[in-house]
Amino acid sequence: MELNKLLTTTPKKIKGTYIYVDDAVAMAKNPVLRSISTTPAAVILFPSTKHEPHKHMHKQSTPKHQQLHQLEPTESISNVPYWNKKIHDICTRDRNVDEALRLLDHLCLHHGYFLNSLNLTNIIHALCDATRFDEAHHRFFLSISSRCVPDQRTCNILIARLLASNNPQTTLHLVHSLLQVKPDFVPSLINYNRLIHQFCLSTRVIKAHRLFFHIKSRGHCPNVVSYTTLINGYCGIGDVDDAFKLFVEMSECDVVPNSLTYSVLIRGVLRKRDMENGRQLMGKLWERMKDEEDTSVNSASFANLISSLCREGFFSEVFKIAEDMPQGNSVNEKFAYGHMIDSLCNVGRNHGASRIVYIMRNRGFVPSLVSYNSIVHGLCKQGGCTRAYQLLQEGTDFGYLPSEHTYKVLVENLCRESDIHKAREVLQIMLNKEDVDKTRIYNIYLRGLCLANNPTELLNVLINMLQTQCQPDVITLNTVVNGFCKMGRIEEALKVLHDMLMGKFCAPDTVTFTTIISGLLNVGRIQEALSLLHQVMPQKGFRSGVVTYNVVLRGLFKLQQADEAMIVFNRMVDEGVAADSATYAIVIDGLCESGQIDEAKRFWDDVIWPSKIHDNYV
Repeated sequence: MELNKLLTTTPKKIKGTYIYVDDAVAMAKNPVLRSISTTPAAVILFPSTKHEPHKHMHKQSTPKHQQLHQLEPTESISNVPYWNKKIHDICTRDRNVDEALRLLDHLCLHHGYFLNSLNLTNIIHALCDATRFDEAHHRFFLSISSRCVPDQRTCNILIARLLASNNPQTTLHLVHSLLQVKPDFVPSLINYNRLIHQFCLSTRVIKAHRLFFHIKSRGHCPNVVSYTTLINGYCGIGDVDDAFKLFVEMSECDVVPNSLTYSVLIRGVLRKRDMENGRQLMGKLWERMKDEEDTSVNSASFANLISSLCREGFFSEVFKIAEDMPQGNSVNEKFAYGHMIDSLCNVGRNHGASRIVYIMRNRGFVPSLVSYNSIVHGLCKQGGCTRAYQLLQEGTDFGYLPSEHTYKVLVENLCRESDIHKAREVLQIMLNKEDVDKTRIYNIYLRGLCLANNPTELLNVLINMLQTQCQPDVITLNTVVNGFCKMGRIEEALKVLHDMLMGKFCAPDTVTFTTIISGLLNVGRIQEALSLLHQVMPQKGFRSGVVTYNVVLRGLFKLQQADEAMIVFNRMVDEGVAADSATYAIVIDGLCESGQIDEAKRFWDDVIWPSKIHDNYV
């Protein structure tokens, strides 16, 4: 084909070859391109130097003539070790794969440099490190097409890296391409097994089974991992019959099933609600575990079995296993109990998990603090805070203290049930914890008290903090103020604000004033609220924001003071405070509730629509 027909910056297909070119001289010099006629199946990519830098590049773009000047080699092209090290350093030390690609493509395109397996390996690893798997696959395909194929060991290493993309179809296509160019290449059984696993995960079990047959045709003997993975795939799609056929085939092929094989088969049987066959297989599983040399396989098998039983709702079987421990010493007992607890908590059976703890304690085992915390937390979320409190007290015997999040949930639920005595006990337990932020622990407790409508306890906690030299911060005081306001005890809230302004406590912030204003409006004290907004806050150096104004507008409209609310809105605009969607929703809702439909329409047409600040709710 004539050379001038190839001069284009857009891709052209020539005998199955995609080529990006923009330099006729470089093409004429390149020996790989000249060999196209002898390699009609080749797919060779020469990225045009005119197209933009890769989207992953973060460096500032450089003019094209400067880029080319920077890429001009100062070392002979024939010095392959030098260029190997150069590309390796850019990929590994500088971690700039785009720079390495640009250099490599420039060398190949303009100077006749031949890509070698070491260059390819560095590029593939760098692209995979950057999670740019599509490009990594593409580069490997191009290398294969240009007959630059690494040795068998390197190919298997690169395939293993590409398998991290979880794109088994593309990776398998790459393997087939390698086999076409290099018929003696033998992919490792580990890579084949990973491909089978990925196909099964995506429910393409038939595809996985075809690959299984392909393994045999390549001279590999599928091992127990191959069979177990495929059996698990069939069980995952509910095809237990084919799973059993594979299980029988294992014995015929002298492949001994391990405990994990039995476990995944039981999973499929349980999904069919066939508990009778499930028990029979479990009996065989316990026997197989005794002969299993790899303890990690037994642990995985046991974990899979317990998870399956919990997922399918066979909780009585879990408790029976916990009582009898039929696996004996094949599985570490503490691990076994711990996984039972975790599996029961995962399906919301926290009371059942606490029963496992009881069994453990009777046998002299202590549950892990993480598992124990999961039970306490789950019980709190399910309304079992009394039982959670009991477990907390029992757990202190072996050093358990709840996490901060679990403490928060437990205290809030106890306060919600008005069980202040237990909530106070939980507070003391947390305060005794080493290296704890006591002010933060008090703040969480105060937030819980706001749910209990107990103003006396709020003040008592504040006094107790001062007596124990635990200085309340602004969050503490805002929480107290908010609690008083929610309980309708506005005078107590104002007293706290006054003490803050007088310097007895830390200074208030915008949240303090906003909370007090909301409390005043809730009890109909409009003028005091507006005085705080327009006079006290500016005098104290506070500028009201849109959140504060939204609180005022909502309160005024709730009190049927639509005219006053619109005055406040106009003043907000005059002060340069930008309204948000919440502001407009409050105004529209308030005007409509006040019967001012025409005013609401006008407000929409004249204010909201031109502002372009409105969501679906507005």
